Amino acid sequence: MIDWLRRAPREVPALEVAGQTLPVVLRRTAAAKRMTLRLAPDGSEVRLTMPRWGRGADGLEFARSKTDWLAAQLARLPRPIELRDGAALRFLGEETILRHDPARPRRVRFADGQLHVGGPIEALERRLVRWLEGEARRLFTADLEYYCARAERPVPRLMLSRARRRWGSCARDGTLRINWRLVMAPEGVRRSVVAHEVAHLVHFDHSPHFHALLAQLYEGDVRHANRWLKAEGRSLYQPFG
Repeated sequence: MIDWLRRAPREVPALEVAGQTLPVVLRRTAAAKRMTLRLAPDGSEVRLTMPRWGRGADGLEFARSKTDWLAAQLARLPRPIELRDGAALRFLGEETILRHDPARPRRVRFADGQLHVGGPIEALERRLVRWLEGEARRLFTADLEYYCARAERPVPRLMLSRARRRWGSCARDGTLRINWRLVMAPEGVRRSVVAHEVAHLVHFDHSPHFHALLAQLYEGDVRHANRWLKAEGRSLYQPFG
């Protein structure tokens, strides 16, 4: 039985799905022609998009009717990675084996397709995430410099993002935010996101001019990269346990 939780005015509604309480985030857009439903990549919320003219009550009823589908999506979420010697995780689009020896130096080192790290197991996640973020910044910076040169634009400020909704964003002041978890994705996928945001430095929209510029900037197949993110992007949010 699925019951909507009682809520005070302005409080986000929620659904009970497979024993979990998930907030329902409603987004109205002029471009939406019908109601669509998605589960956040980490399974933390339900995202309902609907036309501006749609009734909120109808949207919530639509979400309620899809609880079986949402439960199936929850079941497909990747399980946490147990960080220990021999654990497998993604790096640069490839399955990478973690080698942990408490007696070895704490600094993370990537060699022979493996990640080597020492020190106490209790601090392993913190050290690993810090290293991945450092690698993300290094790679994003190089990508950004390349595409800005092609677009004939100065290199803007770069910030790492931990967003749950976007892989990248471009602010009005030109600051670019790129999700650090893209360091786990294949190179072509990561670079497609950076190229996308650089194109926004020229066209702050998704007009035909924007897409034409993106096609000029990016050396790969944008549609292929987008399909990969749609199919595999959720796996990049696989938590560390």
